[in-house]
This record gives sequence, C-alpha cells and structure tokens, in this order.
Amino acid sequence: MAAQGIWNGTISFSLVAIPVRLVTAVEPGHVSFHLLHSKDYSRLARRMYCPADERMITPDEIIRGYEILPGKYVPMTDEELESVSPERSRTIEIIEFIDMKDVDPIYFDHPYYLVPSKGGEKAYQLLVEVMDRTNKAGLARFVLAEREYLVAVTSKNGALALTTLHYSDEILPDEDLSPKKGTAEADEEIRMKKSIEEMIADFDPGKYADGRRKKIMDLLDAKVKEKAPSPQAAFSLA
Repeated sequence: MAAQGIWNGTISFSLVAIPVRLVTAVEPGHVSFHLLHSKDYSRLARRMYCPADERMITPDEIIRGYEILPGKYVPMTDEELESVSPERSRTIEIIEFIDMKDVDPIYFDHPYYLVPSKGGEKAYQLLVEVMDRTNKAGLARFVLAEREYLVAVTSKNGALALTTLHYSDEILPDEDLSPKKGTAEADEEIRMKKSIEEMIADFDPGKYADGRRKKIMDLLDAKVKEKAPSPQAAFSLA
C-alpha cells in the first residue's frame, strides 16, 4: 500500500523554506470489524441516547462538555474552541536543532515521512545530508487538525522523517514505580549479567510479526473462499 499524503506545506528555518508533503509512515496492524445485525448482516448505525429524557438525540441537540466533578460539566461551544485553536499553518517551523540522543523515547508519539514537493528536491536533499553529517534533529512546531504539535524532524536512510512528541506535562512521573534500591547478592548479579550478555543481538524487526493478526487474516481468507459462489468470485485478503 502506498504511503498516504495527509498535509502539504514547507519546512522552514532561518531563511530556508523547503516544500514538502507529509505522508504516513506506519499502517496499524490491528484488524477492524464492523458491528452487524445477525439476522441480515446489515451494518448497525450508532445513535446518541439521553437516559434522562429516555429518547434518541438529534445532532443539533448535542454540545461538548468538560467534566469538573462527577456529573458536573462546563459546556463549551464550537466558537469558543475555535477561538483558542492555533492558526492553521502550512509551515513546519524549526525552532532549534538538537541531538536526538538527548530525547527520552517516552516522548516519541507518532512517526511520519516527509517527501519533497516539486521544486524542493535539491534543498531537501541538502538538508538530509547536513542533518545526517551533524547527527542533529530539527525541533519544530507544527499545526495539524487544529492542534499544535511539538515534532522532531530527522534524517533517515536518505530521507526526512517527522515524529510527533508528547509535551512534558503529558508524561506521568515514575518515581513510585521503581522498587527501593537494595544490596544485590554478588553471585545473583553475576548470573543476571551473564544471562543478558548471552541474549544480546542486533535488532531485526523483520524477525517478529503479529501472530494473532496473521491467523485472523488466514481465517477470514478461508471464509471468503468458502462462501464464494464461483472460482471467479473468490479473492484473497492477503
């Protein structure tokens, strides 16, 4: 499946502006199912139900609300949300260059690729080469779907990648998760260290796969072929 383009704009820093497209870098591996009526396999539609009025609610009766106490809400209109939303932009504005080894992986959120748009190929390739030689990443602000993201722009295999980052206030503290430090027995520490050393290997993601997803797809493929009325109608989900 070809990477899906989701945004067009420019990477900008200092006096440099490079036209690029943002495309998806990963395809979720989960298998999605629709909810159907068991009688006729019709796809079910979701409806909003108000338990207080005991009736279905139409879209024009629905508003947003933020819960401040159990059952207590502060309403928020679309206009109010729009007034505090960041201004839509076509720019990935690099604010500084950093060393990615200083970024804890817990901050990594979602990966994308950046590909050059027409007319930006030369400047794009130059930026890739400079970032690769200096081993630096561009820390940038980026507005997508009415939200401003903090992102890292990096060079990867001759291209640019963009990773959205969590903000620091989204990271939960971990001080209470680790057990208190104690004095480990010397022989126990040696055994553990030896076990780790024996299992050291280069990371090869191709060795691993989602076994359950494969089994589900094989099962679905078999069911499709079983239900097909003729060989011409049979097809594969693989």
